[in-house]
Amino acid sequence: MARKNAFYAQSGGVTAVINASASGVIQTARAYRNQIGKVYAGRDGIIGALTEDLIDTSKESTAAIALLRNTPGGAFGSCRYKLKSLESHRREYQRLIEVFEAHDIGYFFYNGGGDSADTCLKVSQLAEAMNYPIQAIHVPKTVDNDLPLTDCCPGFGSVAKYVAVSALEASLDVRSMARTSTKVFVLEVMGRHAGWIAAAGGLIEDHGVPVVVLFPEVPFDEQKFLARVEERVARHGFCTVVVSEGARHEDGRFLAQQGPRDAFGHEQLGGAAPVVARMIRQALGHKFHWAVADYLQRAARHIASTTDARQAYEAGAAAVKLAMEGHNAVMPAIERISDKPYRYRFGVAPLSEVANVEKHMPRHYITPDGFGITEDCKRYLRPLIRGEDYPKYKDGVPVYATLKNVPVARKLATFDVR
Repeated sequence: MARKNAFYAQSGGVTAVINASASGVIQTARAYRNQIGKVYAGRDGIIGALTEDLIDTSKESTAAIALLRNTPGGAFGSCRYKLKSLESHRREYQRLIEVFEAHDIGYFFYNGGGDSADTCLKVSQLAEAMNYPIQAIHVPKTVDNDLPLTDCCPGFGSVAKYVAVSALEASLDVRSMARTSTKVFVLEVMGRHAGWIAAAGGLIEDHGVPVVVLFPEVPFDEQKFLARVEERVARHGFCTVVVSEGARHEDGRFLAQQGPRDAFGHEQLGGAAPVVARMIRQALGHKFHWAVADYLQRAARHIASTTDARQAYEAGAAAVKLAMEGHNAVMPAIERISDKPYRYRFGVAPLSEVANVEKHMPRHYITPDGFGITEDCKRYLRPLIRGEDYPKYKDGVPVYATLKNVPVARKLATFDVR
């Protein structure tokens, strides 16, 4: 059987360890040289496939691909570009198949979240309808940790570690000044519909920090919230608030509602921290400081967790192995075997049950009052943030990979991405 080339692309917001998955895909594909030819990467995600802007990863050295494991960002570029229904955007899906056929691509590895899983599923469906043989495998990635059928999502453990560490360090700063200065610190973290990242902030409670967490899953009650903050300050002299960007009122309105939507149709958020901080100042009179973790939380490779970095790499490798076993329209899923010691394995999840499904925080992970995390949640989180997988440093800063990203010669007419 003739070898087929593979196509790999990164999608959506990147993580501190998405390049580890890229490294896992490319290195494992190279090990299957009898079945897989070259690995082409899409420049700027799926847009690279649509515009036939492909990168030949075979031009990269073994050392460069290995260094990807410790490099943040998206090495080949990512994008927020949603391929919608086959009916309304059939020309785009057909274009993908045309590009794949022109470059003899038989394997499609798409590294992203729920929207990417949906795209991967639709590509497999159209390829079957067009009688073009391709195996579409989704490589899980999302800091939001909201993909179903997997214990956790690569990218989450590192952002959770960043949030827990940053919230703890800032809280110690506030505590040292609380008698005469700041009494409340508010940290806003990512999480549009699921509060997994905010939950990581709740771990600092075990270090003696009075913390109040605001989850998307719990409707915001201003009076109860203010009462809890006041109680924390009265008892401890200070308080830290960790608020998810997706925290919302009872009627569904986001605290941080901004108006515009991104390419995936998601409302642009940002500003929950200053909203909450002003609320505290106006109602309680406490001096405050606030911060928005924003890109810092998902880019912080210098403090990535060992568990997360390892799982991200293994997810990429597992995706290639699933393709070699003949699977199609599936995702490698992490299955937890035990909490202590933390043990897991990779299973197989059908994309028909992954695409467009969000996994929220289970209620028993949130305390009855809605402002903290339970012991069950702590047992879930602790293994995921464990271990320090530091990159190499030179002159005080990390050494990260810089790829050549050599383009592949185009064979087709230009295509307008609308």
